Amino acid sequence: MSITQESELIGMQKISEVVGTTLKLMREYAEVGMSTKELDEFGGFILKRYGAKSAPYETYGFPGYSCISVNEEAAHGIPSDKKILKEGDLINIDVSAELNGFWSDNGGSFILGRDIHNHQPLVNASKNILRKAISNIKGGVKISEIGYLIETEAKKSGYKVITNLAGHGVGRSLHEAPDNILNYRVKSNRTRFKKNTTVAIETFISTHSTVAVELNDGWTLVGNKGGYVTQHEHTILVTDNRPVILTASNDIWN
Repeated sequence: MSITQESELIGMQKISEVVGTTLKLMREYAEVGMSTKELDEFGGFILKRYGAKSAPYETYGFPGYSCISVNEEAAHGIPSDKKILKEGDLINIDVSAELNGFWSDNGGSFILGRDIHNHQPLVNASKNILRKAISNIKGGVKISEIGYLIETEAKKSGYKVITNLAGHGVGRSLHEAPDNILNYRVKSNRTRFKKNTTVAIETFISTHSTVAVELNDGWTLVGNKGGYVTQHEHTILVTDNRPVILTASNDIWN
């Protein structure tokens, strides 16, 4: 979305704070023995309290207010009362929502309790790569160059990237142009970030896989070669200098 007036910026700031706060509170609420359905319903309660509507539920008819992916699930995990959280689980929560005609998106991976399976290095890599990617975005920068940065940093850390999941424009709908903010470089992509636009930047960092494949439930994605995937995501406003992180309230870097 291109921000052309102050009211639009205020609208994006409000919904971004809502989704960021919801993600943070869900992360803090998660505990061993809880079902992902209970965690999701808590997130839905927070969104409703702010007057916001779940984007995946409203847009795609997703069976939940948020996507909660656990362990080998890469993305779009369906909340379930049969999926019980355990010590050391690698959990990803992705929260997106609409408020007053504005949409925002954010997500983050974390470990529940003690890191008994040594997932923290993967989580840290995803966080750090997102921070570096965002710090290099400004008006005029090629989208492909940010993809190259993400892939290069992942390789330096001993990891891979998922090539068929991407960041995207966001604002007046959940997914807008540009819809090709990939985690690797496509040299033929000459699209550049534009000043005063809002985009969601996502990392998809993987231990083994390079492609996310859909399970029979029609939603859940897993890696094509197994292993684990971490995702971190912020909605930002592109400027001539460092971007404004609109979803900073999620505290995913803390």
